[in-house]
Amino acid sequence: MITDKEMDVKEILRAVESKEMTAEEAAEKIRLKPFDDLGYAKVDLHRKIRQGVSEVIYGAGKTAEQISGIIESLSKDGQEDILITRMDSDKSEIVKKSALKLGLPYTYYDKARIGLVGNKPEASGLGKVVVATGGTSDMPVAEEAAVTLEALGNEVIRLYDVGVAGLHRLLDKKEEIMNASVVIAIAGMEGALASVIGGLADCPVIAVPTSVGYGASFEGLTALLSMMNSCASGVSVVNIDNGFGAGYMAHMINHMEAKR
Repeated sequence: MITDKEMDVKEILRAVESKEMTAEEAAEKIRLKPFDDLGYAKVDLHRKIRQGVSEVIYGAGKTAEQISGIIESLSKDGQEDILITRMDSDKSEIVKKSALKLGLPYTYYDKARIGLVGNKPEASGLGKVVVATGGTSDMPVAEEAAVTLEALGNEVIRLYDVGVAGLHRLLDKKEEIMNASVVIAIAGMEGALASVIGGLADCPVIAVPTSVGYGASFEGLTALLSMMNSCASGVSVVNIDNGFGAGYMAHMINHMEAKR
């Protein structure tokens, strides 16, 4: 028998098909599902149905209590794995206590500034995603991308500190790059890493400019413009320091299916 707990639309349709639920009951459940108004946030409960991934909580600018309230709303709707990005460790401690009170496992990834309610799923998709950085200073952005990918069910290969200042370090890893289904190239300074990888890889390359660099790097603007003007085909660019956006896009590419 179908319980009152909110269900995935596909489950609702299967319940109608098996005559466990009437068409009228199904319509009511679907109509009630789109969002949960918490006053300070309207939690999008249909995000996973539309996009394949449930709503991700952007932690910067939100209080720990607000984040906890959104987690509770998503959890009550049946969402088992919830990602919180750009959250500092102080907020994380409060969120952790709230999650444990709800009986939910919780992990905080300090370098990535990401909290994960639930567990990382088994890796799936077309293949492996390489996350490469020009330097060690780019690692916080890289970890945001890598943890996002793993939380969404992707196998990640990390290639850190393989920038063009020592090109042999990158060429030593050319097999991993050439066998990847997607590569995320993360670099500050002049952002040359994306073009070099773009010239080696036969898969999509997502370039992430970082705010790492000296004065004339203009907090990542130089790398952004350099990556946007790359002469290598197949390179796309996300915003400065946007590791999450790159990870999310790489996940979508790695889980593409033919639509007929």
